[in-house]
Amino acid sequence: MIEQRSRFLLAVLLLAALSAHRASLAEQVAPESVGLSSERLARVAELMERQIEERVFPGAVTLIARDGRIAYFRAHGAMDVESGRPMERDAVFRIMSMTKPVVAVAILMMMEEGKVRLTDPVSRFVPELGGLRVAASEGSAADVPPPSEPPAAPAQTVPADREVTVRDLLTHTSGLMSGGASSAQTVTIGPHESLADVLPRLATVPLDFQPGTRWAYSGQFGFDVLVRVVEVASGSPFDAFAKERIFEPLGMTDTFFFPAEHPRLATLYRRADGGLERTPDLPFVNGAYFSGGGGLFSTAEDYFKFAQMLLNGGQLGTARVLGRKSVELLRGVFVPDTVPGRTPGEGYGLGVRVVTNPAARATLLSEGSFGWSGAFNTHFFIDPKERLIGIFMTQSAFLETRQQLRDDFETAVMQALIDAPAR
Repeated sequence: MIEQRSRFLLAVLLLAALSAHRASLAEQVAPESVGLSSERLARVAELMERQIEERVFPGAVTLIARDGRIAYFRAHGAMDVESGRPMERDAVFRIMSMTKPVVAVAILMMMEEGKVRLTDPVSRFVPELGGLRVAASEGSAADVPPPSEPPAAPAQTVPADREVTVRDLLTHTSGLMSGGASSAQTVTIGPHESLADVLPRLATVPLDFQPGTRWAYSGQFGFDVLVRVVEVASGSPFDAFAKERIFEPLGMTDTFFFPAEHPRLATLYRRADGGLERTPDLPFVNGAYFSGGGGLFSTAEDYFKFAQMLLNGGQLGTARVLGRKSVELLRGVFVPDTVPGRTPGEGYGLGVRVVTNPAARATLLSEGSFGWSGAFNTHFFIDPKERLIGIFMTQSAFLETRQQLRDDFETAVMQALIDAPAR
């Protein structure tokens, strides 16, 4: 009798756990109820399925929401080629540079508390990064070479005109490890090393240009330094800070650093010989180094919660992460498209691109839309005018055509709009 009752209780607990897991997947509304066409949204699936058939990536998750309600949420293809495991809507992805907007939010939280200023020199938090020098050519600061030219170690360096600031790092105008001569330098990250161990080594790496004079993407280390700024200012390791201050309040239960053996982690691939080949995680994913440049893992639904918080002006439900003015600052145009290095019609804010001229950018997104992407082919955008969020996640490392896919996804989403959002 006791054994039978124990079995019954175990069955009830398992059923409750399964129900809770299913409930964590957001409910959808009819697309037409938020001004989207079901028929036109089918083009999103067609876009992803073409890529899967052409073996660009094995699978994807797509999510589209308007006015705070999810109208489209689908899994496509497989999350693991070898086993044939179907993609799941709650699959976990390496979001790489989609970590950067999370770091920008953390910096703004510290700014709101009076612990960080955008104008602060980075050396206030990482003293070794004071007095940096700039790669020079014939006595003047060198520009970042065109992408076709491999970076070369500088023949000489000159003093920086001023110190690198928090704002420089947030806007990719610092010249710190941004694709020029500095890329010829190697900064190694050991298997158990942290940000505090590694970042002082950047003191010997020259900046690619004088701070603030142009835009060039610092793929990893610029935002790694910003994470260290948050750690020093808050007195907390960044993984703990982000969990307590951002992820838990927003209900982002599947967003974290280094999940090691996560049962829903999508397998990482790269294109090779017209097919897909498994590829390992990057060395900085070691459990101790919390990379702001690309260390987070997340799901489409979790990232939707983060994006919706931004669209709502810093709040999701009863949880307020930022003040409204801080979000306005984040999506402000700090770097216009007139600055060398920027794309026509697209400025740059704090950790996000910002559409400033849809015609010049050749996009259906509204002016003021913002978002970012990841090197393993993840992408999100927020259109405040249309109160619309679009997200897709795949796992195809450093895909050459990922910019085309981002543009095509944005078009597929925006062409599905058929009327104004509900108010």
